[in-house]
Amino acid sequence: MKLDIIDLKILRALQENSKITNIELSKIVGLSAAPTLGRVQKLEKLGIISSYHAKVNNGKLGLGFMALVQLSLIRQKSTAVVNFMDRINQIDEVVECLQLTGNFDYQLRIITKDIPSFDIVLEEKLGQIEEIGQMQTSVVLAVKKDCPITPLNYKSEINLVD
Repeated sequence: MKLDIIDLKILRALQENSKITNIELSKIVGLSAAPTLGRVQKLEKLGIISSYHAKVNNGKLGLGFMALVQLSLIRQKSTAVVNFMDRINQIDEVVECLQLTGNFDYQLRIITKDIPSFDIVLEEKLGQIEEIGQMQTSVVLAVKKDCPITPLNYKSEINLVD
C-alpha cells in the first residue's frame, strides 16, 4: 500500500493543527470534503494517525524544569525490564522513556516545577526502583527546537511498511 501526495499533505496539515476542520483541510489538499474525510479515516484505520493531542505550554502551568536522566539497569533479565517499565509508567513526571544503545540502557525526560520537586522524583520515585544501577542527569537549559512534524518527503509517494 502507498500513501500519495494528498495523504501526505493531510498528515502534515493535521500535525500542524489537529483542530483544523474537514472543510479547511479539504481546501489545503485540493479535494472536496467527503473524499478528504474518507482519507483521514483511512489513515486512522491504518494506524498511521494514532491520536490527536493538544500541545501544552509547561512553563505557563508552572512546570519550568526539565531534565534528561540516562540510566542503566543492574541486569537485563526480562523480569527486571518489566518491573522497571511498570514503575516508570507510574511516575507522571516521566514524560518520555527511550531505550538506548551505548553506555546507558534508557533515557528519561522528566518535567517538574523546580529543582526541589525534581529531587523528590529522583529520591522517592526513581531511587526506589531496585533495577536501576547507574544514573546520570543533564538539566535542560532551553528547548531550541521542538517540532511535532514527522520528517516525511511531502512531495512524493511513500510505501507503507508493516
